[in-house]
Amino acid sequence: MKLKHLYLLLAIVGICYTWYYNIQYFKTAVDPSFTHFFAEAKSTFAGKSLSADLLVVVLTFFAFYIPDAIKLKIKYWWIFIPLTFIIAIAFTFPLYLYIRTITLEKSTIIG
Repeated sequence: MKLKHLYLLLAIVGICYTWYYNIQYFKTAVDPSFTHFFAEAKSTFAGKSLSADLLVVVLTFFAFYIPDAIKLKIKYWWIFIPLTFIIAIAFTFPLYLYIRTITLEKSTIIG
């Protein structure tokens, strides 16, 4: 399997895996609001630890991908910022790597 296909597969897994649990939460929660969702995520030390971990991952991703996308002239690079918060970093990070790989392949073929 080529690396770009692995990135695409991981993006699909990332959206399905995270949103399966998001949907379960919103179907079963007493107060299915985003405010309550984040309050519950921060209600335990384990949740706070995972949130801190994800925050560092997201910031690292942005620090890498924004200058990289601009340098590679990837169209619509900015869309990954809202998608990271709306969908999941588990989706946007591998999707960006997939698009980055395709962009590099095209520049190698053209250049």
